[in-house]
Amino acid sequence: MRSSKPAVAAALLALSGCSLAPDYHRPEVAAATTYKEVPNGWTVASPAADAPPAAWWGAFDDPVLTDLEGRIEKGSPSLAIAVARYDEAVGQLHEARADLYPTIGVGGSAERDRTSAHAPTSKGVSSTYNDYTAGASFSWELDLFGRIRNQVKANKGEAQASAADLAGVRLGLQTSLATAYFQMRGLDAREGLLRQTVDAYQRAYELTDVRHSGGIASGLDTSRARAQLASAKAELASLPSQRAAYEHAIAVLVGESPSIFSLPADARQSAPPAFPTGTPSTLLQRRPDIDAAERRVYAANARIGVARAAFFPAISLGGAGGFETTGPNLLSTASSFWALGPASLALTVFDGGKRAAQVRVSRAEFNEASATYKQTVLTAFKEVEDDLASGRDLVAQEKNQRDAVQASETTRDLALTRYRDGASDYLEVVTAQTAALDAERSLLDLHTQQLTTAVDTVRALGGVAR
Repeated sequence: MRSSKPAVAAALLALSGCSLAPDYHRPEVAAATTYKEVPNGWTVASPAADAPPAAWWGAFDDPVLTDLEGRIEKGSPSLAIAVARYDEAVGQLHEARADLYPTIGVGGSAERDRTSAHAPTSKGVSSTYNDYTAGASFSWELDLFGRIRNQVKANKGEAQASAADLAGVRLGLQTSLATAYFQMRGLDAREGLLRQTVDAYQRAYELTDVRHSGGIASGLDTSRARAQLASAKAELASLPSQRAAYEHAIAVLVGESPSIFSLPADARQSAPPAFPTGTPSTLLQRRPDIDAAERRVYAANARIGVARAAFFPAISLGGAGGFETTGPNLLSTASSFWALGPASLALTVFDGGKRAAQVRVSRAEFNEASATYKQTVLTAFKEVEDDLASGRDLVAQEKNQRDAVQASETTRDLALTRYRDGASDYLEVVTAQTAALDAERSLLDLHTQQLTTAVDTVRALGGVAR
């Protein structure tokens, strides 16, 4: 009988390391060695996978943008929500870990009691006495089949996913702010262009009016010049509300009231920088949404073990001990008491297939999380390739558009000269002016698109490593 005790202890020790969760393997997604759409001449950087995101907005060399980005951390309500969710997930992890340890309680009491003379054990004599008690108790569930440990793993995975969610929210807010900022600055540049255009159209209208008064030009020329001027003024008048919408969006992103937030107009535009792309394999470690999706696969895998543990008995130990006396000798050996137990074993014999259904649900959740991870990875690759292709093509478009602007401005100036010389009517001037304005507006729009595409490339890459 004595020889069996070490064997039992060894068996319990072996069971304490048992886990019913499947071995975890990260879902496999094929990653290319390089990005297909990287422009010729670009250097593909290889940043350290664990390097933190840098203050990438500094590459745009815009002090106002840098200041706004710095205000997100303290002012953004969206970021505060994500921080609170992360704190909640960490709290749930600590709560699950607590179940690995015994629960210990202490207590004491002091009473003045009187027993009835007619009580069954009083033998016809009442008594009055003091009753002092001090002691402790404990209870502990033996995690023989890994239910608690797998729950801890699941909660740890969720906490890590929440941390990745927080990083994703932060990056999303930063890029959203930069995008809104550059779109607002694009409108500032367009406003400057339109003001110059209105001034030029005003002079042209005055020229036609003078020529009409002198009988040189027809009223048709004057009407065309006036219509051209009014159209430019109307477009100029539409810009303040569009700019205000972006300014209001920026205010909300930095956590300020749009009613008291304002940014002075500035028609200057930054040069779009080129950020290091790394390789597709590093993207798996840099994108917060990919990290979050993978950690949720890990958590789902652990929950399979939790569900499978329900088929095995739950074993708990308990005990209590302390001192009890009616007099002043509370802490004496004679006043001590102890009890080992209760020890309990609970096992569900029949539940109509409920536990089997829970295992099936947990496996389906794992399969769903795995598919979500793969979809997230493929979407990330797509977004990077899209932005690289767009950024490459925008460079070529801007170069050609600059040529178009120069040609249209030359045509406009020649048309106005021909009109002054009486070699053409004003319709030729109007056509040339319209083409020149369209070309200049398109050039500004292309530059803004380059800036916003550079920002979105940062988002698609999961931030830029130091």
